[in-house]
Amino acid sequence: MPKNSKVVKRELDDEVIESVKDLLSNEDSADDAFKKSELIVDVQEEKDIDVEEESEVEDERPAWNSKLQYILAQVGFSVGLGNVWRFPYLCQKNGGGAYLLPYLILLLVIGIPLFFLELSVGQRIRRGSIGVWNYISPKLGGIGFASCVVCFFVALYYNVIIGWSLFYFSQSFQQPLPWDQCPLVKNASHTFVEPECEKSSATTYYWYREALNISSSISESGGLNWKMTVCLLAAWVVVCLAMIKGIQSSGKIMYFSSLFPYVVLICFLIRALLLNGSIDGIRHMFTPKLEMMLEPKVWREAATQVFFALGLGFGGVIAFSSYNKRDNNCHFDAVLVSFINFFTSVLATLVVFAVLGFKANVINEKCIAENSKMIVKFLRTGNISQDIIPHHINLSTVTAEDYHLVYDIIQKVKEEEFSALHLNSCQIEDELNKAVQGTGLAFIAFTEAMTHFPASPFWSVMFFLMLVNLGLGSMFGTIEGIITPVVDTFKVRKEILTVICCLLAFCIGLIFVQRSGNYFVTMFDDYSATLPLLIVVILENIAVSFVYGIDKFMEDLKDMLGFAPNRYYYYMWKYISPLMLLSLLIASVVNMGLSPPGYNAWIEDKASEEFLSYPTWGMVVCILLMVLAILPVPAVFVIRRCNLIDNSSGSLASVTYKRGRVLKEPVNLEGDDASLIHGKIPSEMSSPNFGKNIYRKQSGSPTLDTAPNGRYGIGYLMADMPDMPESDL
Repeated sequence: MPKNSKVVKRELDDEVIESVKDLLSNEDSADDAFKKSELIVDVQEEKDIDVEEESEVEDERPAWNSKLQYILAQVGFSVGLGNVWRFPYLCQKNGGGAYLLPYLILLLVIGIPLFFLELSVGQRIRRGSIGVWNYISPKLGGIGFASCVVCFFVALYYNVIIGWSLFYFSQSFQQPLPWDQCPLVKNASHTFVEPECEKSSATTYYWYREALNISSSISESGGLNWKMTVCLLAAWVVVCLAMIKGIQSSGKIMYFSSLFPYVVLICFLIRALLLNGSIDGIRHMFTPKLEMMLEPKVWREAATQVFFALGLGFGGVIAFSSYNKRDNNCHFDAVLVSFINFFTSVLATLVVFAVLGFKANVINEKCIAENSKMIVKFLRTGNISQDIIPHHINLSTVTAEDYHLVYDIIQKVKEEEFSALHLNSCQIEDELNKAVQGTGLAFIAFTEAMTHFPASPFWSVMFFLMLVNLGLGSMFGTIEGIITPVVDTFKVRKEILTVICCLLAFCIGLIFVQRSGNYFVTMFDDYSATLPLLIVVILENIAVSFVYGIDKFMEDLKDMLGFAPNRYYYYMWKYISPLMLLSLLIASVVNMGLSPPGYNAWIEDKASEEFLSYPTWGMVVCILLMVLAILPVPAVFVIRRCNLIDNSSGSLASVTYKRGRVLKEPVNLEGDDASLIHGKIPSEMSSPNFGKNIYRKQSGSPTLDTAPNGRYGIGYLMADMPDMPESDL
């Protein structure tokens, strides 16, 4: 135990709010030796005091059991469903292999520096997002509240996707799979295939009609879908049980939820490479279209994907890193997790296109067989002369190469009449060019491919269990981004807060399990996170680089890590990253303005999707989502700038952040010679500089009476520190 730890503990636990003179006059005799010592201490003494302070914090704050557990938690949070169903789509859409270059460049310019920034502030200050940004600049304390609101919005619909995956997982223990064939409908006279299914496909019909039982518009609620309601409840129960003890419970689950998806992806890749046509899919995927790299849209979408892939702005990164030791090498963590995320996206892309290549090959074989039968029919009726067909070709067992040869010959001979024959070219590239993403990839395209796998139920179980684990890993980080800052700030019990948060989210989440729920998922995905998160991260960058000071921050990192970070980060944080983020924000706003707000509705009669605009109330909801997410930033700024809340009221304005504690500011400091800054009200006092120990001698004051009163919860002495950032606490 550190020297005088009993005295320190008793004083801190009582949280006595008195004047500094009263506190010093009531000290135990055990502190006499300390009071008689000179306050100007050498480097070794500063280190000793810092160790004592740090040990007190670490005694109170939970910590990761191991470095591996922490890395898995960060990987589980950053690697999510977007790596599997968003990155491959963007890669295919934006130039194939050529897309990897702008993505990698933007990962180095935006991703790693900003990820490193969030890791370092969380680890150094050891608070959640609210505490971190209050600590750095209380006027910008709304950044933390905004990230909590965004986390809550995202958690609402993200857990619905986990619920969908749980439903498909539960339905996969059947042979054949329930989405393998279209259902048959019986009437009095005969049996026929369900028309809606026949017009689309078996997997499409199962997704829209059996799983979602979807309505035709967002205005048509249709009531709750009881199957999805049960799955959503199960998803929230799992999240609640995993998070109820914080990192002590969720950290252990990370070993499975973070590693299992890699096992499944590798198994899928090996299996897919053994299937016919998988190489066609991979070749199509990585054939670079270099000319597309010149399009601004490609860079904008790459930057957006980098931004969301690492979970920047959510607060989960800060929350997880706040449980680290203060000397942990978070720079290594930032680089490691970022590149694990990138290589996971590439691995998932290989798997997706190997499987889609196999699926395209199967569909192409069916296409060739059907069109060959049509050609044979035309030969019998005389529409096509037998003489134009090469003698070595047998149309009953035709290969793809032979069919394409016959197709080209018929097209040349029947130039004007060719379109009336309705023959299909059956090119495998045409099937691979049908870009799908999100739910369309996971619940339609991939499920259809797996129906052609040998032992398809096994692979279906593995795939949807992987989706559940990917989703849970991200959900843990998202919920941690809500729970940790609120617990740190308001000192509520974590167990009670977790249960209340999950119960409230489930109740609100019922709007997503209506028959029209899928349209609300689209709405929240488009409007609740993109712009607010961009604004949050821009403000984070500005708060550290310009409000707190990039030079002081670099010194803090050197003090914490034991080495000076590369100067590269200095220029990224101060110049390049803010400019890139502002450009991305402007591009996103312009793109949102040019794109008509709406959603793709499933029309039962047509058995296809149709783009519909949001009704007036839907537009209001979209705007409210963005406003509510970013509203805490200006609200907190105005409240603290104008002192609208009385400090004595016990409100947020009177809360100060010290390492490991949240304490009330003293209300009345008039006439107190030991006041941190004379003549200022508590809301104008400076925040502690977390870069160095700052036990300094106050100029013009007695040596004996200016003990480092941070030991008593009032804060650190700030005299003669002109480089300290302004604070409102």
